[in-house]
Amino acid sequence: MRLSRSFVPTLKETPAEAQIASHRLMLRAGLIRQTAAGIYAWLPAGWRVLQNITRIVREEQDASGAQEILMPTIQSAELWRQSGRYDAYGPEMLRIRDRHDRDGAHGHAELGRRHRRLEHRLDRRERGGE
Repeated sequence: MRLSRSFVPTLKETPAEAQIASHRLMLRAGLIRQTAAGIYAWLPAGWRVLQNITRIVREEQDASGAQEILMPTIQSAELWRQSGRYDAYGPEMLRIRDRHDRDGAHGHAELGRRHRRLEHRLDRRERGGE
């Protein structure tokens, strides 16, 4: 595809909310655009860059013998309670309930900030410890 027909909306001015250098550069280069507070869309050029970085990391991990897993975005509230961090994160953590208004592993869950607790739970289950 010719560059003249590509969707690469660059910016001359840096948006006021962009404070980190990499954030400013990604916005100005037309790699990402903010859709809401803390939420960004990957534009075509940025998506290609992200895919290339992913490929490189995956190749290096494969070469070292690492195995890849895909973790869920939404995690059980019970994992956060067990760690004692359920109340510690406060309003920054997205909390949702299922349609049955259930709490715990089947319903109330959070947008995962980290997957460490879930990784430990999976490891324990697979090794027969849970």
